[in-house]
Amino acid sequence: MSSDDKHSTEHVSTEQVSLDEEKADITHIDLANNVQARIQNPLRGIPREKLLKQVERFAQEKGLEDKVDLFKRAAVLAQNPNDFESQRDLTEEEKEHIRRETTHRWHQSKSMYMTIVICSIAAAVQGWDQTGSNGANLSFPQVFNLTSESGNPRAEINQWIVGIINSGPYIGSSIIGCWLTDPLNYFLGRRGTLFWCGIFCTFSVIGSAFAQTWPQLFVCRLLLGLGMGPKATTSPVFAAENVPANIRGGLVMSWQMWTAFGIFLGFCANLALEGTGSIAWRLELGSAFLPAVPLVIGIYLCPESPRWYMKKNRYHDAFKSFSRLRNSEIQAARDMYYVHCQLVEEFAVLKGTTYASRFFDLFTVPRIRRATLASFVVMIAQQMCGINIIAFYSSTIFVEAGYTAKQALLASWGYGLVNFVFAFPAVWTIDTFGRRNLLLFTFPNMAWTLLAAGFCFFIPGSNSAKVPLIALFVFLFAAFYSPGEGPVPFTYSAEVFPLTHREMGMSWAVATCLFWAAVLSITFPRLLGAFGPTGAFGFYAGLNVAALIMIFFLLPETKQRTLEELDYVFAVPTRKHASYQLTTFLPYWVQRYVLFRKVELKPLYHFDEVVSYTTPEKGAGH
Repeated sequence: MSSDDKHSTEHVSTEQVSLDEEKADITHIDLANNVQARIQNPLRGIPREKLLKQVERFAQEKGLEDKVDLFKRAAVLAQNPNDFESQRDLTEEEKEHIRRETTHRWHQSKSMYMTIVICSIAAAVQGWDQTGSNGANLSFPQVFNLTSESGNPRAEINQWIVGIINSGPYIGSSIIGCWLTDPLNYFLGRRGTLFWCGIFCTFSVIGSAFAQTWPQLFVCRLLLGLGMGPKATTSPVFAAENVPANIRGGLVMSWQMWTAFGIFLGFCANLALEGTGSIAWRLELGSAFLPAVPLVIGIYLCPESPRWYMKKNRYHDAFKSFSRLRNSEIQAARDMYYVHCQLVEEFAVLKGTTYASRFFDLFTVPRIRRATLASFVVMIAQQMCGINIIAFYSSTIFVEAGYTAKQALLASWGYGLVNFVFAFPAVWTIDTFGRRNLLLFTFPNMAWTLLAAGFCFFIPGSNSAKVPLIALFVFLFAAFYSPGEGPVPFTYSAEVFPLTHREMGMSWAVATCLFWAAVLSITFPRLLGAFGPTGAFGFYAGLNVAALIMIFFLLPETKQRTLEELDYVFAVPTRKHASYQLTTFLPYWVQRYVLFRKVELKPLYHFDEVVSYTTPEKGAGH
């Protein structure tokens, strides 16, 4: 264990004793097994005098004596967030800042938005990296003698090789890249990790453009995974840790929205470069370095994650970071002290001291195991829904439908535009309608649109309606995907793990997503050859239904809860959550929306004076 970790552990243990003494009369909630489904403010019930003494100790131990009065006001505010108007210690200016959190929730600091901009650029790099191969698939197999036309004795082998080349970044990410996230974040921080990713995403794609053999191209694609994996893992966490809870979903989902924009830009590049002749595929692969350059340059213009600083016991730096990310010092101090008090309890239960122990904790500590399961479900569902058969192979699919190469690229461009435009509704709905509800609404619609697109391949080629109908249903599929399974997985996975295991947990989640993306990428050319377009689309339509069932039973809602409050949500046993969905929520839904009866829903979660910027509605547990 490093000296930093030892120092941090000493402080945590000291404060745990004092907190336990002062909270002995408060109902304790087990963060490992929250059977009562209570979500509790860690400051709840502490008498004012004891709370202020606790703040004084905190300021002294963390070297923040000059801010002790500010933190006292902030602690009282954090303890009673909904009664700030009656708190006499707060100035009128401070109260106005608190009011505006509700009335002007999108009015945030420049530094906070700079964080989102940088994370959005990182996402655009991810999207562009994915689509370079989409257009290149139309020509590089011919260059490397990997064609699979009818009568070619090596057709089946070549289909597997093309799939493996396309899957290179996802193999590299899931096997190595994602698992580098924990040590990279430990030593370099969130910003340093993203700088590392920008470097690999710049030079590996340039190397792909100069490849002379398919093994060389495959190696360059593998190296791209060393940048894509930690980037996809760190960027959503970086955003989640820096933004306020009431708009966290809308901003953290910018990862998916700008990934969609990167996909669209990649299709634009493919379309623009289509007429460049024999080097088109090289330019389509190499053009992805363009958005990586501003990522490398701009990453240090935004503040480091304050929660990462607190994990390193660098509280001075954490307060400076929080102050840059919030509109006032009182908000910075309130959020920092609230996070600190929850971390004291979190560290006491969920230590995760070594790389190996943090990994095994993902499957052995009940609270973390439930987050691991939920993130697995939402991430594998992104591959089960079939979106990446379109993202990776849309040009190939449209050629199968009867398009020319240029028409296929144009149709793919249209798909990319729909994918980007329809991500915008989720900015407003992900924090109101909720992550879980977005998925439950969109998955059935993705299933029928994908099935319809598959059946359209039965239309005779002589019928002029065939190709437009296939394109229509593919576009509708993308329109349903973009506000649901598009933004939710990375937003959700970035917020469900405790700080002690956030890097490791996100590594697991993204590795899950990208591993199955690799499986999809490897198998789809052969699946298309064996089943035909209709069979392939029908197969993924069925997987949409399976994913819907998994989400209904295994995915808790996380909207508008702070990252620390989610400790209590995921301490609720999975069996209790699944039983509630089957025996309480499902009968309610049938009564309310099928039989149109006025019935009330008994909520799963019970909120005890938690920091929240909205009043928890009935049934917030769905």
